[in-house]
Amino acid sequence: MNAQDYAAPASVSRVQAAGLLVGGVALLAAIFGAVSSPEKFYQSYLFSYMLVLGLTLGSLGLLMLQHLTGGQWGIIIRRPLEAASRNIWLVLVMFAPIVLGMKSLYRAWLDPEKLKAEPLSAYQQGYLTYGGFLGRAVLYFAIWGALVWLFNSWSREQDQNREDRALRRRLKLLAGPGLILYVLAMTFAAIDWVMSLSPHWASTIYGFIFVAGQAITAMSFMIIVVAALSRSESYAGIIHKRHFHDLGKLLFAFNMLWAYFDFSQLLIIWSGNQPEEISFYRTRLYGGWGVVAVIVLIFSFALPFLVLLSRDVKRSASLLSQVAIWMILMRLVDLFWMTRPEFSSSALPTGLDIIVPIALIGLWVGFFAYNLKQQPLLPLGDPKLAEAIAHHEH
Repeated sequence: MNAQDYAAPASVSRVQAAGLLVGGVALLAAIFGAVSSPEKFYQSYLFSYMLVLGLTLGSLGLLMLQHLTGGQWGIIIRRPLEAASRNIWLVLVMFAPIVLGMKSLYRAWLDPEKLKAEPLSAYQQGYLTYGGFLGRAVLYFAIWGALVWLFNSWSREQDQNREDRALRRRLKLLAGPGLILYVLAMTFAAIDWVMSLSPHWASTIYGFIFVAGQAITAMSFMIIVVAALSRSESYAGIIHKRHFHDLGKLLFAFNMLWAYFDFSQLLIIWSGNQPEEISFYRTRLYGGWGVVAVIVLIFSFALPFLVLLSRDVKRSASLLSQVAIWMILMRLVDLFWMTRPEFSSSALPTGLDIIVPIALIGLWVGFFAYNLKQQPLLPLGDPKLAEAIAHHEH
């Protein structure tokens, strides 16, 4: 197979330009909003950042899952997954406003007056510190960055040494421990960056909710990318209905997993009915936030669950990509519901809640498109590639 035959089409460059333009303009508007209302900006930035972080780390997780299982579903999306994972440096840069806004976001454990009024345990006071927060963030990004570098560099090496079976074994051997490291780092990152907004509340399954949500976000984005590429000349004869069927089934499974984790957390806390445990849901299941919770339940789980039961939907590029776009939008709503009640009793989004996500997603997509152009759209050195793209339907 010739690498030139599988180069990214011109449409990828157009997406890159559009993403950077839209993201750049929205970023300027967001900066203006940050100057006029810094606290609201940081609140909008946090849940928007968690979405683009999910696009990056979810892609890394799916990449390692594919190497571990050897499934054909991942060979088609291997290059887009790698391109998305290489945005890790971008989300590292994007983390800067979180650091700058720490005193605004994490006032509950950084403000001495708040601590006097609502004291934390000795362990929490030792764990939730400015230096500890930054030190752990460096560790998380070091772990994720190392995994991204290893899997991408070995994948490029595999293209150059197509007969080297040792490389394939090496990728598979690293994938298992890599997944564990990713999940552990993301669990603690979710605790530090989101759960600590309410330091008097804790959940042991909280990190897994974020990991499952990231899998949904990344798989949805991969479906959109593959559906778009399937209309290009180089990809047209490669992507078949069975590929979309496989990706649709995985999206369905990840959505079920996310719902299971979310419901398990609610069920345990509800049955325990302890004052220190119910604070999370007390602010999120009543009033306007209760309406948002119902929206998340119906449109993030129930409706996609019913739609994705259909075999015809999963085998249709246009229909499945529409479902995928919807799922990403609902992930944004869910992250809004998980973070904003700690700051406001009003569930109505502000202008910054729209501008900031557009800015971050636009920039992220622009750099993703740039990454995607750097390599052939298929892992030409993978020994299972011929079988994965063979034209046979089931």
